[in-house]
Amino acid sequence: MNAEAVNPASPGPMTPAVAGGVAPSAPRRKSRPRIDLRRLGRAALLGSTARGRLPDAIGHVVEAHRAHHPDADLDPLRRAYVLAESSHRGQMRKSGEPYITHPLAVTLILAELGAETTTLTASLLHDTVEDTEVTLDQVGEEFGAEVRYLVDGVTKLEKVDYGAAAEPETFRKMLLATGNDVRVMSIKLADRLHNMRTLGVMRREKQERIAKVTRDVLIPLAERLGVQALKSELEDLVFAVMHPEEYEHTRKLVDENAARADDPLAAVADEVRKVLREADITAEVLIRPRHFVSVHRVSRKRGPLGGADFGRLLVLVQEDADCYAVLGELHTCMTPVVSEFKDFIAVPKFNLYQSLHTAVARAHDGQVVEVLIRTHQMHKVAEAGVVALGNPYAQPPEEQTTGDGERIDPTRPGWLSRLLDWQRGAPDPDTFWSTLREDLAQDREITVFRPDGRALGLPEGATCVDAAYAQYGEDAHASMGARVNGRLATMSTVLRDGDTVQLLMGQDPASQPSREWLEHAHTPAARIAIQRRLASHPVPEPEPEPVPAAEAERTSGNSEGSESSGGSLSGDAPAAQRPAADGPPLRTASADVLVDLPGATVRLAGCCTPVPPDEITGFAVRGGVVTVHRAECAVVTRMKSAGRPEVGVGWGESTQCRVTLLAESFGRPHLLADLTEAMALEGAEIVSATVEPPDRQRVRHSYTVLLPDAARLPALMRAMRDVAGVYDVSRAQPQTTGV
Repeated sequence: MNAEAVNPASPGPMTPAVAGGVAPSAPRRKSRPRIDLRRLGRAALLGSTARGRLPDAIGHVVEAHRAHHPDADLDPLRRAYVLAESSHRGQMRKSGEPYITHPLAVTLILAELGAETTTLTASLLHDTVEDTEVTLDQVGEEFGAEVRYLVDGVTKLEKVDYGAAAEPETFRKMLLATGNDVRVMSIKLADRLHNMRTLGVMRREKQERIAKVTRDVLIPLAERLGVQALKSELEDLVFAVMHPEEYEHTRKLVDENAARADDPLAAVADEVRKVLREADITAEVLIRPRHFVSVHRVSRKRGPLGGADFGRLLVLVQEDADCYAVLGELHTCMTPVVSEFKDFIAVPKFNLYQSLHTAVARAHDGQVVEVLIRTHQMHKVAEAGVVALGNPYAQPPEEQTTGDGERIDPTRPGWLSRLLDWQRGAPDPDTFWSTLREDLAQDREITVFRPDGRALGLPEGATCVDAAYAQYGEDAHASMGARVNGRLATMSTVLRDGDTVQLLMGQDPASQPSREWLEHAHTPAARIAIQRRLASHPVPEPEPEPVPAAEAERTSGNSEGSESSGGSLSGDAPAAQRPAADGPPLRTASADVLVDLPGATVRLAGCCTPVPPDEITGFAVRGGVVTVHRAECAVVTRMKSAGRPEVGVGWGESTQCRVTLLAESFGRPHLLADLTEAMALEGAEIVSATVEPPDRQRVRHSYTVLLPDAARLPALMRAMRDVAGVYDVSRAQPQTTGV
């Protein structure tokens, strides 16, 4: 279906222009106008329904269906129409048309998209079981199990009126049915589109309620199923209901542009046609107007719009290689806008979409035009998504199977499988409903790869936590860490498109997920699994270790309490587990640090552990002591904001330094011995060390070391990282403020 051709809010149908081997005057099938529902209703009531003859009322459906499936058997459509018309006879829609016009219009939408005969048959019958005396058993006996299942799936959706309690369960049932046969969702989307087209007869509050559910749930589902034709028109219809003033403003912009004498898009189309003809590339060039919501978004992003902003050029070719040939010619003969190039052919979107996106500027006037390049088959899938893939029960071709014979089902995309997985764990309808909306709001997916080359689809922003639960399910509780692109990484690491992820798993079946993982879980599957595990196996909070009275007194008497403590790896770690700078006082001779305060004692701050050649500053504290901080330390910011005067300090001639290093590792025998030996070989004198209790086989260490030469610090840190099991070594970082 061409969304522009049937949407009254559309700027108009695509304007064809032909290049390279196709005559410019070649005839094209004209876009089919919107059907007259009142005339169709009269035809439904008065037209011939004699057995064996095709009813006149479904002529539009048959014409659209034949365009995609010339050899289709039309007998199921005839029988389905006869049953639907007789069952709905006497029922009227609120708009005044006979009710049969609704299933006819829904079926026509699907026929325009290229749906196969079984889907159209079920579409004609989709309201019969709910609104008439026809039973599911009768549908199954007459039309078979597939049609029965599709009608049953949609009937469950429509049987319950949308309400606070019933709506979540209604959509849960719909998604379960869609998981077995995606055609259920196809019928639902077409049904909602026709209802949105005729929404004007309802009360304003009901219009807004239906439009809101359409916006939050059904439009994202249409996007994920790749049915762009339905998605675009649904967006415009929701836009008109939810934002009538902005819709009217956008409509005026479109009307004003349509009234222009000159059309810059047409001029660029002629130029593109000429370029491709000279390159002997057979291609079809179309002017593709933006729908209203797209125009509105562009106007908010770019400000006042030019003529070329109201549409894009669409170049259709026969083969994948031709797409890149077109791209090369355009980038050679016109100036490409590099930032606008995207290759969705080599890396398709998660909703099956494939196309090359680019933008080019004409040399003589700098006019920038966006261009989409795709094959005719890509265009069909881009418009109709999973609907264009036909019957999911049909025997798949050989190219749609994996090497081990496992079927690749394009109608069961990864996002749907993940959604079905986590919805089973949702404890109640409210949690399901809120999580569903949140999940559908994540409108971009990335692909990461396992070490064996298999792909994992995850939403943008996903972490190693999400990858673990996507790959291992409940067994991911035993995850200890990961390697991302061959390098050790923590579970909180955010993944990027194309990353290779290897999860490091523990062997303890009773492993518990860390509560901190909830902060890094981006997918519902991970969050729900972690919450369920923590709820069923609560972890007691560790008892804080008693602080000696002398230590408590020393800490309470320190006006800069954070300065005397070592750096902490986790801001919320219990005080007893934070790396401490215990041991001898921070002894720094006056030759090490020069201070502009005669007689002052110098102390290096433990919060940021400055070493040469760090930029440093100082502050005077009690007892004639000057504490020295790294210039970027958060304590410096607090001191300055409090009006404390700075004391000039600088490094002396001595290169000796004292620094606190933080190490993270996996637990293993002899780890500490190997680590301290590596440090000793680099000439480091360990002043103090703190090792936290192991957490899920991960160990955190803090070492305060004395080096004879600050220049040896990088080599020391490299030697520590090279110890087997150690995956991160860093200096104690300046503490951050809450600002």
